[in-house]
Amino acid sequence: MYRTKRQRLFAGVATATSAALLLAACGSGSDSGDGGGADAGVSEDVLEEGGAITVWAWEPTLEDVVEDFQDEYPNVKIDLVNAGTGDDQYTALQNAIAAGKGLPDVAQVEYYALSQFVLGEALADLTEFGAADFDGTFTPGPWDVVNQADGVYALPMDSGPMALFYNKAVFDEHDVEVPETWEDFEQAARDLKDADSSIAITNDAGDAGFTTSLIWQAGGRPFAAEGTDVTINLDDEGTNTFAEFWNTLIDDELVAPISSWSDEWYQGLGDGTIATLVIGAWMRGNLESGVEAAHGDWAVAPMPQWAEGEQVTAENGGSSLAIPADAENTELAYAFLEYATAGDGAKTRIEGGSFPATTADLEADEFTETEFDYFGGQKVNEVLAESATQVAEGWQYLPYQVYANSIFNDTVGKAYVSDATLEEGLALWQEELVQYGSQQGFEVSEN
Repeated sequence: MYRTKRQRLFAGVATATSAALLLAACGSGSDSGDGGGADAGVSEDVLEEGGAITVWAWEPTLEDVVEDFQDEYPNVKIDLVNAGTGDDQYTALQNAIAAGKGLPDVAQVEYYALSQFVLGEALADLTEFGAADFDGTFTPGPWDVVNQADGVYALPMDSGPMALFYNKAVFDEHDVEVPETWEDFEQAARDLKDADSSIAITNDAGDAGFTTSLIWQAGGRPFAAEGTDVTINLDDEGTNTFAEFWNTLIDDELVAPISSWSDEWYQGLGDGTIATLVIGAWMRGNLESGVEAAHGDWAVAPMPQWAEGEQVTAENGGSSLAIPADAENTELAYAFLEYATAGDGAKTRIEGGSFPATTADLEADEFTETEFDYFGGQKVNEVLAESATQVAEGWQYLPYQVYANSIFNDTVGKAYVSDATLEEGLALWQEELVQYGSQQGFEVSEN
């Protein structure tokens, strides 16, 4: 009876996905410090015998990882398939689960989406392969997410600790101080706008991931879940702190109403009319590859703080690799998963521009001392690695966060296109989420 209910919950959650996701918010794994082997949890005989596995993922550096793994273990053949990005893949994965065929052996799953697959008993518990031994290997934020329901249901590929990416050339030209607090951020927005009306401090057209990350940093904990018991409170102190502040920026037209990842967004990042991004560490590589016009202009600073003297960050984006519960070749799948996230493959992904989720690489001089020509020779990773150690604890996503994100612009997003406030939009979001969760069989309470 309990299993049937959980399966019904999962089916309802996973098929209702249409979220506009952070398409490039994926980074890297890291070296576990144990020599980087692929087989700490799998016998060498399995790798020597080989076989074929299928990996569903959209993260581009995995192409090199797959090639290297096959070179090292020539009897292993890996079919790397892009089954869609984010919610498109999740829908395909749920369809394969429902059909009982066509499942991959390994699947990329973003952190915010992981709990719904765990709740639906759709992922293998990796503790049987020794995954629990990685406790302490990965940074706390990602590791806490993959540890659910007394099991380890994925290994982190990357992390997205937030920082302030800013156009130093624009700030220097107009003699504006780099903000250390959110109050400073607002003042910088006004100073830049006064200096040149075409400049916006940042962009935002309504984004669930950005909003929840800033609520996270502000101390808000609007979601709590234990099994099928869910609590939603989008009226807590941290949520209101963010909403009140961000309303001011929207109302005073200090934020450009431009969607991230659009052509207009890339143009604004290149010509200086979008002066900052408060975003995950993975953005470093995206600026380098996607905004060549601003080469040498950008720099990185710590995330602005809600209170002077604090240094607290949040995660924004990031993905894990998981094994479906009904996958056919789980031992070989785990060998690849471990190699890609905590072994030699992680180094390959870092070299390809991904941001690590493991402490060993974040603390390595080779990583922190690298100077980036794009950022004017700045040792950007020093700032980003420090941010990874400052992620606030205690955050939870809803077990139907994919659905929640998909309706964000129909609720909270109204504040960007009408006279509605963010508080009103968040209240509407909560109303819809409570109703949906109850319809799907969750026990939902408001607190």
